[in-house]
Amino acid sequence: MKDKDGYFDLQVNGYGGVDFNNDALTGEGLHKACSALQSDGVTGILATIMTDEIGLMCNRLRNLSRLREKDSPAKQIIAGIHIEGPFINEAVGYRGAHPADAIKPANVDDMQRLLDAAAGLTRIVTLAPERDEGLAVTKMLREQDVVVSAGHCNATLDELAIAARAGLSMFTHLGNGCPTEMDRHDNIIQRALSLSDKLCFTLIADGIHLPYFVLNNILRLAGFDRCVIVSDAMAAAGLGPGRYTLGRWDVLIGDDLAVRSPDGSHLIGSALSMRQSEANLRNELGLHDEQIRKLMMENPRQAIGLDAS
Repeated sequence: MKDKDGYFDLQVNGYGGVDFNNDALTGEGLHKACSALQSDGVTGILATIMTDEIGLMCNRLRNLSRLREKDSPAKQIIAGIHIEGPFINEAVGYRGAHPADAIKPANVDDMQRLLDAAAGLTRIVTLAPERDEGLAVTKMLREQDVVVSAGHCNATLDELAIAARAGLSMFTHLGNGCPTEMDRHDNIIQRALSLSDKLCFTLIADGIHLPYFVLNNILRLAGFDRCVIVSDAMAAAGLGPGRYTLGRWDVLIGDDLAVRSPDGSHLIGSALSMRQSEANLRNELGLHDEQIRKLMMENPRQAIGLDAS
């Protein structure tokens, strides 16, 4: 299978029992995860490092980058890194699974530390535009050809529009990273969708993060050219029910493959494979080959500047 014929996943926290956010990640573990991804039809991912103390995130980024360089399958599969946080909205609901004590306002110095630790592999940074004063980090990232994605945020429509002019071009897992109950009209989902001519949206197709009818609504409104399917997979992906870790979390995956916080209050990533996502798109939404190829192979590559032709 040619690389461009395989799935490309912009958000993978771990796979096959291996957590990329674990301080004890080994070369053997990374090889195992990448081999499992390859077996499941994935030819490229962005390994995702999520919010924690800056020093810990830097250590994980350095370790991941170093291990990738030493392993051929990892180097082939991991096309780059997605840094999700820590510059997100700290409010309950918006922060999701990200630890409140590690969330902080965006600043250029910490962002540069993270970029340096990732050794030039950063392709996407997810942040809250309303926590980026003067959009200094957004502008800095665009100058370095890093895709800036809004997520876990509650930016006003004006803040989103201004950020888009400054370089914001994506929205991370739209419909998630926000409270269950919000204003019925003026909420972050509607604000983001109103800018669908300027932003592309990543979406999780498990029927849990987004009910299938909601996923279908977003695809039809935003258009297939501006949407990308991601797994937001964590260590349980590809394995099924059981107990796993994601960063600081110890989670139990049930038969429905939902990954929830220990108290059940919110979702923490998914246990979904991209192959399962494709089956869901076909069986639940009735999508055809061309639409699926766009969402899972072409659009994600184009979103980070890779040739998808």
